[in-house]
Amino acid sequence: MKKIFWFVALLITLFLVLVYISVSGNKEDHETAIIVDIEDVDEIDFTAHDSVTVAATTLYKGNLLKQTMQGRNYREAWATPVTVPVVYLDTLHGGMKIVKEGGGSQTSSLRLESSNGILYSLRSINKDPTSHVPEFAKTLGLQNIVIDGISAQHPYGAVAAAALAETAGVLHTNPRPMFIPRQKTLGEYNEKYGDKLYLLEYETKGKFNWTPYKDVKEISDTQDLQELKAKIGDRVKIDKRSLIRARLFDLLIGDWDRHAKQWGWVLQKKNGTYNAIPLAGDRDNAFFKLDGVIPSIISHKTVEPLVRPFEKEIDYMPGLVYKFDVYFLRDTPKEIFLEEAKHLQQALTDDKIEAALHAWPASLFDLNGKEIIAKIKQRREDLQDYAIAFRNIIVERDVLNEPLKGSEDLDLNPGLLKCFECLPE
Repeated sequence: MKKIFWFVALLITLFLVLVYISVSGNKEDHETAIIVDIEDVDEIDFTAHDSVTVAATTLYKGNLLKQTMQGRNYREAWATPVTVPVVYLDTLHGGMKIVKEGGGSQTSSLRLESSNGILYSLRSINKDPTSHVPEFAKTLGLQNIVIDGISAQHPYGAVAAAALAETAGVLHTNPRPMFIPRQKTLGEYNEKYGDKLYLLEYETKGKFNWTPYKDVKEISDTQDLQELKAKIGDRVKIDKRSLIRARLFDLLIGDWDRHAKQWGWVLQKKNGTYNAIPLAGDRDNAFFKLDGVIPSIISHKTVEPLVRPFEKEIDYMPGLVYKFDVYFLRDTPKEIFLEEAKHLQQALTDDKIEAALHAWPASLFDLNGKEIIAKIKQRREDLQDYAIAFRNIIVERDVLNEPLKGSEDLDLNPGLLKCFECLPE
């Protein structure tokens, strides 16, 4: 018995040592926005270049131990050079002006306004999750376990997701990768934002319409939509079919991070009534790939149920159902879920899925394209079953008793706090 005990203790000790070696510290010599065949960026006149070939970062390169313990993820994609346009903001879309600096806890971003008043977001491809690192992890030198987790995101996943969404009939923000050199238009933001790699996409909020829909009064966020509902009641409704289609599409592409702040709403106004069409933003977690020993433990449904890896089969549906879904879709008939699942199955044929993934350059497609296509195809085949399971979980859950994310400051009546169509109390 003692021998078994010491053998188990030895295995645990060995495991902990391997974990510590794998995750301790971060690479100090990594580079970001590495331009091929250019040694000194400061010496380059980018006005003479239409495009550059650039890799996002070498931060996530790892040896066999790191890949075994922390996963292969999309490490190679982050370090793969891609050719992107060189963009100066004063000539983009008739000239852009900076409205404000934005960004979440990981992404640096600038909100831009074009000459015709349309809002855009310039979002950094490279992420900085250091604000998510607990103090104890910093003390032990284990901050890399959080920082390295970004390698599970595909740096250009949003581009392929948008191409798939276009085919599926799901509204998207049309993200495009580009290199932004230092320039006069950046002004005070030149040091922080110049000479870096970005995605430029439409904002999920704005006064001017850029979508294909007619009779659009504005594009609002979820908080503004709730305020409008509180003001005019039944004269504003959401397009439930479009939202269900968008949420089932999320299941297809493995985008698990879909809380209320990730959505905008295109508000159509006709005869004094509003129809709110959902607009998904922030596709950083599309095709989220987690493998390796440590991520497999962390993403287990009993540890972190909301972080779901993108595999051929959905392993834990409750982790993909948000309060957002309960709030907006609670009383939706099962038939609509099935009809929208069938629509996606018919729209996303094998050929169209493959064509959408070819929105990536060949270097990226060769790395990850076939694996992602195989996963989407399998999820598509099972989508009607997933749609029913998704809807059943929504129905089983209670109405909300706290605000949606981003709406904490709203003073909503108790009914509207519970769900979008709940009667005022």
